[in-house]
Amino acid sequence: MILADRHMHTNFCDGKADPEEYVLSALEKGLGCIGFSVHSHVPFDLECCIALERIDEYKACIRGLADKYKDKIKILCGVEQDYYSETSTEGYDYVIGSYHYFRTPDGEYPPLDLTVELLDDICNKYFDGDYMSLCEDYYKKVADIPNRIKCDIIGHIDLITKFNEKSPRIDTKNPRYISAYTECIKKLVPYGIPFEINTGAITRGYRTLPYPSTDILRTIASHGGRLTLSGDAHSPKDIAFGFEKCEKWAIENGAVLV
Repeated sequence: MILADRHMHTNFCDGKADPEEYVLSALEKGLGCIGFSVHSHVPFDLECCIALERIDEYKACIRGLADKYKDKIKILCGVEQDYYSETSTEGYDYVIGSYHYFRTPDGEYPPLDLTVELLDDICNKYFDGDYMSLCEDYYKKVADIPNRIKCDIIGHIDLITKFNEKSPRIDTKNPRYISAYTECIKKLVPYGIPFEINTGAITRGYRTLPYPSTDILRTIASHGGRLTLSGDAHSPKDIAFGFEKCEKWAIENGAVLV
């Protein structure tokens, strides 16, 4: 079983607890390595990201925990760098590259993963209600992540489908949708960056299955892409959630895990 989780959010951004509580939970679960991945600063969504003035404090805190628990667990200091973030990624052990926001022609940045109503609003205002056009735009941006961010992991590739189980909007069998994510994967795989298998939307009640979908996971695998398990925990109890089941599912569908 995978004994590492490198995607978790504490009260330095939109997580629910102090970092040390995550360390203690990871030790209880028998993990050998964890990585903290604070949401990078973006000036247009201050509720979810780390404040600029706390970045050095965050790094010092995680480094201190790494030293305190060095004989028990490996602790890494990372960042989940958003596509539109302009803060530096220097000084982190690793970087998750993610795409969360749609940039409007007016220079606003509504999040794609906050509510289904807001997602509908983006689709209706900027794509004439055509969800396939929105998805095509989304996957083009995801494919461009390595050009904007020097990252070590591609975050939740099909985040656009976060609400689709409970509030279906996107026909994931539509040829246009399949073409959009396939072209995205074909562009990303040559970079050699692992894709996440992310269980975070399950723990927060939005999905019963992880990102990516089985079809997308199979497409990644068939093109030679590698994958890595991530809990995207926003509370200590959710570290490495569902990893044993997801590892089995991934391997059964041809995934190479790292």
